[in-house]
Amino acid sequence: MKTKTQEILQLFSQISAIPRCSGNEAALCAWLERWSTTNGFTSKVDEAGNICIKVPASKGSESSPTVVLQGHMDMVCEKTPDSRHDFTKDAIKNLTDGDWLVADNTTLGSDNGIAIAFAMAAAMDPSLKHPPLELLFTVKEEVGLSGVDYLQPGFISGKRLINIDSEEEGTFIVGCAGGETTTIQLPVSLEPVTGADVFEILVDGCRGGHSGVDIAKNFANANKLLARALYGLAGLGEVRIAKISGGTAHNAIPRGAKAIVTFPNGKKSDAEKYLLDLLTKAKEEHHATEKNISIQMVPAAAEKALSENTSKALIGLLNGLPSGVINMSYDMPGFVETSCNLARLEQSESVIKVITSQRGTSMSRLKEITSRIYSIGQLAGATVTTESSYPSWNPDMSSPLLSVFKKSYSTLFNSQPKIESIHAGLECSTIGDKFPGIDMISIGVTIENPHSPTERMYLPSLPKLWQLIANTLEALC
Repeated sequence: MKTKTQEILQLFSQISAIPRCSGNEAALCAWLERWSTTNGFTSKVDEAGNICIKVPASKGSESSPTVVLQGHMDMVCEKTPDSRHDFTKDAIKNLTDGDWLVADNTTLGSDNGIAIAFAMAAAMDPSLKHPPLELLFTVKEEVGLSGVDYLQPGFISGKRLINIDSEEEGTFIVGCAGGETTTIQLPVSLEPVTGADVFEILVDGCRGGHSGVDIAKNFANANKLLARALYGLAGLGEVRIAKISGGTAHNAIPRGAKAIVTFPNGKKSDAEKYLLDLLTKAKEEHHATEKNISIQMVPAAAEKALSENTSKALIGLLNGLPSGVINMSYDMPGFVETSCNLARLEQSESVIKVITSQRGTSMSRLKEITSRIYSIGQLAGATVTTESSYPSWNPDMSSPLLSVFKKSYSTLFNSQPKIESIHAGLECSTIGDKFPGIDMISIGVTIENPHSPTERMYLPSLPKLWQLIANTLEALC
């Protein structure tokens, strides 16, 4: 007979077999619809692709208020440079490493596939006493919480919601930061390259991580290191940029970045010396967190590059943009209040895009950081737009749902849970905004290094979370 943990992991393995990068959740949604029908449940899907599955209460609990179990279908799709994984068609390969579940050189997708597995397990357990359930699974959470923004009144009816998207078992999340994603677009035209050496500057080996929960851990940002490299090289002679790229997702700290540049003839040794010095400084600055940073300069080829003035504007823009922790909280010591992630660099024939992600529990300070980014971008001659925005979720320490969870946890484990807000976006923020009066909490299993290929999930935390959910659902009947 399978244990509950084995059942949940089997469900997670089935979910992992379905490609589900942000914007590509349709196959998983269709699979969930089929599962719902097979089990005698009803489901509905909105125009964005969010799905709500209604599960009848266990016998005797029909009159209990409905509880929403909520998570998101999409995942951040990151892989190591040598991985041949194709996120559009390949299944995520789950591997056991001691007490941890990991993937084969890709993100694991436990953020947030494990939430779906837990909710499905609860719905199918005939021995579990529970109120009527609504399983709410959303799309495009990892790209600015944009899927949940489409929820319409009446899509869910429950007034108590359990979000299963936190990443530390034994910690209850009751608040989160708001966020904004900004796109800076610098128009470009390329001119012929003459009388110059051409090199590619490669920044690599940064460990990456979640741009919210990991932002205060002193992880290196590859885009910012590349900006420093270009700014320093420009001080040695005229630098023109032929091509630039870096980062893969707005909510992941970039692990790599690169630029093909032209440099005056005869300045190669000066450039190499500067980059070696910068690498030494970067390793010193991140000595406790980064072991594999590399900054290299290798020969390259380019027939055209940006003009000197446009290159200067771009280098100044990248060097001037904020990145990392901006403010610490005055109300909660040790808690990040506002931050910015210099997330992505993209280049097409006509424009260079610079994408930043700002977070903040203080919405006024969050807006102030975004306004600074607008000013810096506009000074560089770029256009600046806000692509997505979501509110913060303010803690309610008098929440009845929180009280029931605290009692369940202390009864089960003879200890007290941690109660926290997090410096990351949770869909609770938008759900609370759209469904006033809903009582919410966020819980989860222990996950490390989300949004990076070193993501891993702590297996012993799964049975504890299951006991907590089962005990609490029974208490809510």
